[in-house]
Amino acid sequence: MNRILVIKLSSLGDLFHALPAVHRIHRHTGAVIDWVCHDIYVDLVRHFGPVHRVIGFPRRSFAKRGRDFLRMLREEEYDLALDFQGLLKSAFVTRAARAGRRVGPSFSREGSRFFYDEVSGPTNKNRHAVDECLDTARLLGCGDQPVEFPIEFPVFPLDLPRPRIGLLPCSRRAEKNWPVARFAEVARALRARASASLLVLGGPADAGPCAALTAAIGEGAHNWCGRTSMIELGGLIRELDLLITVDSGPMHVAAAVGTPTVAVFGPTDPVRTGPYGPAHRVIRQGPDLAQLPAAPVLAAALELLG
Repeated sequence: MNRILVIKLSSLGDLFHALPAVHRIHRHTGAVIDWVCHDIYVDLVRHFGPVHRVIGFPRRSFAKRGRDFLRMLREEEYDLALDFQGLLKSAFVTRAARAGRRVGPSFSREGSRFFYDEVSGPTNKNRHAVDECLDTARLLGCGDQPVEFPIEFPVFPLDLPRPRIGLLPCSRRAEKNWPVARFAEVARALRARASASLLVLGGPADAGPCAALTAAIGEGAHNWCGRTSMIELGGLIRELDLLITVDSGPMHVAAAVGTPTVAVFGPTDPVRTGPYGPAHRVIRQGPDLAQLPAAPVLAAALELLG
């Protein structure tokens, strides 16, 4: 087997969910791996160890740039096209590629199964998304090895005393966010008990809540919201001793680089999309995150720092 095309378009967390399976397939087959993702994630996927070439899908401008995308997609001929997204859009990409065999995931939907030669197994949603993606590696006879996330972020120069604790209060969905006041309560307690350096993290759209959190913490808080690229944020998270976060994409970055994480979950299911691995703690409240007090999050943070 010489060349394999991986299709996993988004989101940030989903890309990391597929990475261990792709790594295992690459190690087992020795094939060159090309990866199709949404164009906003191209720079990130270039840092994935197994990946040779990244092809950006023009999500917001397909009508204008779709022909160029299809030309790039069809420049190479593949022994295998592996769809790890399982949606109609990703199945279209899988079918459009010049591939001898097309495999879709067990969790495929929107009629995407009709575009594949086979799927990786029966649907089983009662497990983590990483394990769902590994079905494809098992189908290809790759065996079971330890899960690894081979990604290499550049070193981020972070000149702050340890312990360094990241605070990430925002996700892309408001119902997944824990109140800033609760984050601040936990942060002030960690500052008092552990003399922690506290780094408030987020993207440009999170500027308001992150500024409010920084002000509410006071001494020892550093506002890094919007000051890093996606790649730089990965390097920064790797330098932390702990990340406290809502259900978000950077939570999966932390799990991939080995940063212990306390994840606050509300309406979403941590069984499927929590931080992967045993070095993390999930605090789940239920649909109304405003009802979650600071105490269990603080206790989990102190345990992981301990």
